[in-house]
Amino acid sequence: MTIEAVLNVDLDGPRINRHLYGHFAEHLGRCIYGGFYVGEDSGIPHEGGIRLDVVDALRALSIPNLRWPGGCFADEYHWRDGIGPKDERPVMVNTHWGDVEENNHFGTHEFLALCELLGAEPYISGNVGSGTVREMSDWVEYLTRAGDSPMARLRAANGRAEPWRVRFWGLGNEAWGCGGNMTAEHYAQEARRYGTYCRDHGDNRLYKIAAGANGADYAWTETLMKQIGHLGCQHIGSTPYHALSLHYYTITGPSWDAKGSATDFGADEHYATMLAAARVEELVAGHAAVMDCYDPSKSVGLVLDEWGTWFDVEPGTHPGFLYQQNTLRDALVASVHFDVFHRHADRLVMANIAQTVNVLQAMILTDPDSNAMVLTPTYHVFAMNRGHQDATALRVDLRTPLPVRPVGDATLTTVSMSASRKDGRLLVSLSNLGAEAAADVEIELRGGAVTAVDARILTSGALPDHNTPQAPSVVAPRAHDGVTVDAGRLRVHLPAHSFVTVTGAL
Repeated sequence: MTIEAVLNVDLDGPRINRHLYGHFAEHLGRCIYGGFYVGEDSGIPHEGGIRLDVVDALRALSIPNLRWPGGCFADEYHWRDGIGPKDERPVMVNTHWGDVEENNHFGTHEFLALCELLGAEPYISGNVGSGTVREMSDWVEYLTRAGDSPMARLRAANGRAEPWRVRFWGLGNEAWGCGGNMTAEHYAQEARRYGTYCRDHGDNRLYKIAAGANGADYAWTETLMKQIGHLGCQHIGSTPYHALSLHYYTITGPSWDAKGSATDFGADEHYATMLAAARVEELVAGHAAVMDCYDPSKSVGLVLDEWGTWFDVEPGTHPGFLYQQNTLRDALVASVHFDVFHRHADRLVMANIAQTVNVLQAMILTDPDSNAMVLTPTYHVFAMNRGHQDATALRVDLRTPLPVRPVGDATLTTVSMSASRKDGRLLVSLSNLGAEAAADVEIELRGGAVTAVDARILTSGALPDHNTPQAPSVVAPRAHDGVTVDAGRLRVHLPAHSFVTVTGAL
């Protein structure tokens, strides 16, 4: 059976904020040290210790932002320990991730240098859990204030006369857990306090993001919204924060200590993972609905600043470093998430995959033995979807139902799609989550003719397939000849477990 749909290419939806394609880098395992940062004495090509092939790969994605230094690490990080001469920086213990020593050689200046190399906006998570209001306020001043002030003088003494532009600030992280084990009511007061003293300097206007809910904790979101709005209020006035975060990981194992293998799985585990990934739509829609009650004009943003798969670490690796391989299954998790992001772009303004290098659902893996860099299947989804950044979302209406299959007591929709328009180009993304069966989609295009269609496909022989230094292109995009456009109809063949993008001139 062919899935039939209609796409009105001239009916505008919301803008897909480029920051929905954001990234996350925590001081965790080999994300920073051995991933982004190899040190100034490394034989790997670098600039100031920052690994340049990693930079080039991420620039190719048009990486819009990078969140740092955590994660749980953010609420035990004191920024003054990471400035000044490296040999004078104090050593700390990373109690959250591996109980290993952290030498603080990668600190504020190194992170901002990385963002400048990437062409990405920095998103800094401040320390609310173990820090102070003054500490975070001073950090904002250190980074963003021009002219003469105590923090501006300190920054200049450390080699940077001009301020940076740093808009995005997180007021803590996971305050319900590793960020302080706070109640929602207590954290809401802390967010107001910290947000008050994180001030704008010059023309640098802060966008302050309150530490939001874990999964389906809608009460947390409501508590934060009550602090800045009233039921049915059409206007949010002066506010100590501008957005709320949300964290949701795709976890499918039977317990926290047995989350399943990243590479050794069968069809049942695949479908359970897809079902868990698809739940992100329920959560985004649920939190957005709560926010709508207090902010129907949608002036407060929702930020999914931690998302991705979480499996057991690879055998033989440090259990606290969260290193996992990345398969075609992970790529489909990413593609499903992006379809959800596009559909909810009226409220969802930023998302950050966890994490960029060598941790959880990484874009890039670096091999400590050969120094090779590997692009993962998830990286390729970001690359194929790059054209959606800052595009106009287009709604896809179905004429026939999408295929479904039972997964335990639930039902999984096995085909997903979204579309956008930008600069005279149409981009349609389609995923077939089915492990065995192909699918065919026919989309009637209304309101504009599409020509010069180009199609790419990401698939492989088996869902557990992945890339390694020895075989770096097992799962990589290639041209797809299963796409035609004729008489205003776009026809797409989706092989089993595949992700396809179609672009065309309007």
